[in-house]
Amino acid sequence: MRMSLAQRVLLTWLFTLLFLIMLVLKLDEKAPWNWFLIFIPVWIFDTILLVMLIVKMAGRCKSGFDPRNGSQNIKKKAWYLIAMLLKLTFCLALCAKLQRFTTMKLAYVFIPLWALLIGGMVELGYNIFYVRRD
Repeated sequence: MRMSLAQRVLLTWLFTLLFLIMLVLKLDEKAPWNWFLIFIPVWIFDTILLVMLIVKMAGRCKSGFDPRNGSQNIKKKAWYLIAMLLKLTFCLALCAKLQRFTTMKLAYVFIPLWALLIGGMVELGYNIFYVRRD
């Protein structure tokens, strides 16, 4: 399942535009929808990304796969999977807070997002300053 760069960009813009339109309608009080319905485009896009990531990770299990130079690749894929799950957790907690299903503090809602941002900074620093030891 390979998508070209143009297809990925178009898909990203489509779901982002759909989410922003629904968000504006909700904030202008034109649509009395549930917050979980507003985030549906985000969750559909995340589901597509998760399926693609899991398929790529499962592709390592097929016979004839050459595992050389694969240890770094699987670590990166595992980080992507954790990042997607942190983003999903943040979106669910935010929707629950906005819909008033929970009474948790807003600071607790943002913990998955902060963990995601710190992990992203560590990944960025690792990719910038990592020197290969050949």
